[in-house]
Amino acid sequence: MMDKIRELIDQHAGLPQGAAEIGDDTDLYRLGMKSFASVQLMLALEEAFNIEFPEEMLNRATFRSASAIARAVESLSPGSLAA
Repeated sequence: MMDKIRELIDQHAGLPQGAAEIGDDTDLYRLGMKSFASVQLMLALEEAFNIEFPEEMLNRATFRSASAIARAVESLSPGSLAA
Protein backbone atom coordinates (compact mmCIF):
# COMPACT_ATOMS: atom_id res chain seq x y z
CA MET A 1 0.00 0.00 0.00
CA MET A 2 2.79 2.45 0.87
CA ASP A 3 4.33 2.07 -2.60
CA LYS A 4 1.03 3.09 -4.21
CA ILE A 5 0.61 6.02 -1.78
CA ARG A 6 4.12 7.23 -2.61
CA GLU A 7 3.38 6.91 -6.33
CA LEU A 8 0.25 9.04 -5.91
CA ILE A 9 2.14 11.60 -3.81
CA ASP A 10 4.68 11.85 -6.65
CA GLN A 11 1.91 12.36 -9.21
CA HIS A 12 -0.34 14.78 -7.32
CA ALA A 13 1.34 16.53 -4.37
CA GLY A 14 3.48 18.88 -6.45
CA LEU A 15 6.56 18.45 -4.26
CA PRO A 16 10.02 19.53 -5.38
CA GLN A 17 11.46 16.08 -4.54
CA GLY A 18 10.22 12.57 -5.11
CA ALA A 19 8.23 10.73 -2.46
CA ALA A 20 10.96 8.05 -2.31
CA GLU A 21 13.31 10.71 -0.91
CA ILE A 22 11.13 11.65 2.06
CA GLY A 23 10.37 9.87 5.31
CA ASP A 24 7.03 8.27 6.05
CA ASP A 25 6.29 10.93 8.69
CA THR A 26 7.63 13.94 6.80
CA ASP A 27 5.11 16.80 6.70
CA LEU A 28 4.04 17.11 3.05
CA TYR A 29 2.65 20.61 3.61
CA ARG A 30 6.01 21.82 4.94
CA LEU A 31 7.63 20.42 1.81
CA GLY A 32 5.33 22.54 -0.34
CA MET A 33 2.07 20.67 -0.92
CA LYS A 34 -0.74 23.18 -1.42
CA SER A 35 -4.45 22.76 -0.62
CA PHE A 36 -5.40 22.21 -4.26
CA ALA A 37 -2.75 19.48 -4.57
CA SER A 38 -4.07 17.78 -1.44
CA VAL A 39 -7.54 17.66 -3.01
CA GLN A 40 -6.08 16.12 -6.17
CA LEU A 41 -4.20 13.61 -4.03
CA MET A 42 -7.37 12.78 -2.09
CA LEU A 43 -9.31 12.12 -5.30
CA ALA A 44 -6.51 9.91 -6.63
CA LEU A 45 -6.41 7.96 -3.35
CA GLU A 46 -10.17 7.43 -3.44
CA GLU A 47 -9.97 6.08 -6.96
CA ALA A 48 -6.89 3.93 -6.40
CA PHE A 49 -8.14 2.32 -3.19
CA ASN A 50 -11.89 2.35 -3.94
CA ILE A 51 -12.68 4.37 -0.83
CA GLU A 52 -14.40 7.64 0.02
CA PHE A 53 -13.06 10.02 2.63
CA PRO A 54 -15.84 11.16 4.96
CA GLU A 55 -16.16 14.88 5.63
CA GLU A 56 -14.65 14.59 9.12
CA MET A 57 -11.41 13.25 7.58
CA LEU A 58 -11.03 16.11 5.11
CA ASN A 59 -8.35 18.00 7.02
CA ARG A 60 -4.61 18.61 6.98
CA ALA A 61 -3.91 15.92 9.56
CA THR A 62 -5.27 13.17 7.28
CA PHE A 63 -2.97 14.14 4.40
CA ARG A 64 0.01 15.48 6.37
CA SER A 65 2.36 12.55 5.67
CA ALA A 66 2.59 9.23 3.86
CA SER A 67 2.05 7.37 7.13
CA ALA A 68 -1.01 9.50 8.04
CA ILE A 69 -2.46 8.79 4.60
CA ALA A 70 -1.77 5.07 5.00
CA ARG A 71 -3.58 5.00 8.35
CA ALA A 72 -6.57 6.82 6.85
CA VAL A 73 -6.73 4.56 3.79
CA GLU A 74 -6.40 1.47 5.97
CA SER A 75 -9.26 2.61 8.22
CA LEU A 76 -11.52 3.15 5.18
CA SER A 77 -10.58 0.07 3.19
CA PRO A 78 -13.23 -2.63 2.71
CA GLY A 79 -12.82 -5.30 5.35
CA SER A 80 -11.20 -2.91 7.82
CA LEU A 81 -12.49 -3.09 11.36
CA ALA A 82 -12.79 0.72 11.43
CA ALA A 83 -14.81 0.86 8.20
